[in-house]
Amino acid sequence: MAAVRRGQGPLNIEMPNASANDLPPISALFLIYFDIKAGYTIGWKRSLPGIELEGVVEYKSLPSGLHTVKEDLIYFVHDDHAGLSAFINAPAAEESRNARMIAVGIMVPLSYGRLGRSWKHAENLKAMAGELIVDTAQTKVLEEYWEEHKARGPSPLTETDSLLDSPSNTKFQAIRTTPLKSKGHGRQRSVSDGTALLPPGHHLSPHHPAWSLPRLLEAFGPLIFPIHRAALLRKRILITAHAPVEETCNFVYDLSVLSNIPLAVSDLLASTSPPQRLRPLFSIGVHDIPLLEEDLRASRAAAATPSLEPSDLRDEPGNGWIACTTDSILAMKSALYDVLITMPPPYSEDAHEKIWPKVESPQGVEMKATQRDLRRYKALRWNLARHVSPPPSPPTRRRSSSGSFSESESLLASSSSLSLPRNDPMLDLPDTDNIIEPLSWAALAYSGFMWWASAGEQRLHSEEESEADSALLTGLALSPSTPITPRPRSQSAASVGIKGKAGAGPDMSANQEMAIIAYFHRLTTQILATLSDIVDATDSDDEREDEHEALHRVQDDGPADETGPAVYISSSDVARMGLDQWSSTDHAFIEDVTREYFGRRAHVEGRNVDVCGIRIC
Repeated sequence: MAAVRRGQGPLNIEMPNASANDLPPISALFLIYFDIKAGYTIGWKRSLPGIELEGVVEYKSLPSGLHTVKEDLIYFVHDDHAGLSAFINAPAAEESRNARMIAVGIMVPLSYGRLGRSWKHAENLKAMAGELIVDTAQTKVLEEYWEEHKARGPSPLTETDSLLDSPSNTKFQAIRTTPLKSKGHGRQRSVSDGTALLPPGHHLSPHHPAWSLPRLLEAFGPLIFPIHRAALLRKRILITAHAPVEETCNFVYDLSVLSNIPLAVSDLLASTSPPQRLRPLFSIGVHDIPLLEEDLRASRAAAATPSLEPSDLRDEPGNGWIACTTDSILAMKSALYDVLITMPPPYSEDAHEKIWPKVESPQGVEMKATQRDLRRYKALRWNLARHVSPPPSPPTRRRSSSGSFSESESLLASSSSLSLPRNDPMLDLPDTDNIIEPLSWAALAYSGFMWWASAGEQRLHSEEESEADSALLTGLALSPSTPITPRPRSQSAASVGIKGKAGAGPDMSANQEMAIIAYFHRLTTQILATLSDIVDATDSDDEREDEHEALHRVQDDGPADETGPAVYISSSDVARMGLDQWSSTDHAFIEDVTREYFGRRAHVEGRNVDVCGIRIC
């Protein structure tokens, strides 16, 4: 369950009134076909007043490379609407270049959710496209669908992601018993724990993008953690891939959900912290370059004149985004993104060695997972594969000013220990040398010294790390009917969900998918709550201020947007966040996240090797 913050009573879930099968009203419906002379052309359209389709949906609904696939689902965003189109490519006569390509699509207000719950229309769109591919002139089915599902009243003024439609944005109403002293601002909050995301009897829709979460872990491996950290910093993340694009669009949704700021820590952050979620743009192309350039100008303006006021606009430009594209020319526009992810081509599934995605900066510097990320990923993979439900998890642990946890919390954590076996096939992850940072000389020296001096202490440290990783999945109901099994990239997560519905009913409960969301939200909570404790201790502990008086004097000359003295983060603090004590990239991440979410400068202590009081490295 979600953690209860100080000064608050229990949290009540605000359940949606609508049925899970209700389709959201649509603002536009259109048919696009390929003309050998004019290219992609709108053959039929209906829309509410003020919604422009010409020159927009033709390009957003049909990204480059679709001619190489038989069918696809494409998600996109335009202004304050989400779009979904179902594409079909069928054989045709030679005068039609041996192919007939059409797409049937809709637009739904974003006020209904992260994608306007547009995925609920996916099966109907595919069925209509299947009929119209035979004869595009038979548009009666489109007329009937428009009359049945068009919006007839004003859409919600604010986003109303329901418990069933966007698992990251479950809303809670807190019963406050005492006034809450909040560092943060009144944004909509995301749930920090996946156990309450889907109550008994409720299921995800068959085409819900969250079905792709196990595939996301399989595709990215340990790289999922540096990508998650980049998303937390609200970087501009561009994923380049080949058609089909449905799975990549699902990955955009997943990464946006996983990087949400959980409810448990949202009120611990500075009022100027980044938005609660990373803005998902889904499929984009060369026609969206002006949009990305506008976002670049907004981010530069925000950096030049930092505001001390919180932003109430969740998707305003300049606060980062994540998108996918099949247009390789966008990867050449290095000023428009911060992180470039290049997905391997579909045929790489048959390669003898595992081909991982490539994650790099605009300068071409490759981003790799840390040694700690590799161990954490193996633990996550193993625990998800075990299909067990450990005892209920303890509430979010908060350190006291002395930096220690309560005895009862420690006992609860130790009771849920799940040590990893030495020779389990699930822990065998080959071909990771190119995506993992090599061990530093200091880490090698420390490991060798610990083996020589105290093998028992080294084993204790390993067990503590395993317990910490396992605790992130503690108390989550993992159903035996939802195993992680590798599958071809061409088999989308949505199709797996549909097959599950046709077979065993429990498949639709998405226990494993909800557990993955909860895992990453708990990981985010672990990082931000630890930093919040350190910031609080820096502000309130006079002895700490005296010990670091020099740091505080430097802070006086620091940037104007800092809200207090610099903070000192020890190597044990780094370990408590679940990060790598030896990795300079993790140290840089801590400095960035402390500045972005708390308005402070951080001085991170690196791990050293001392022998008899003498530092050797």
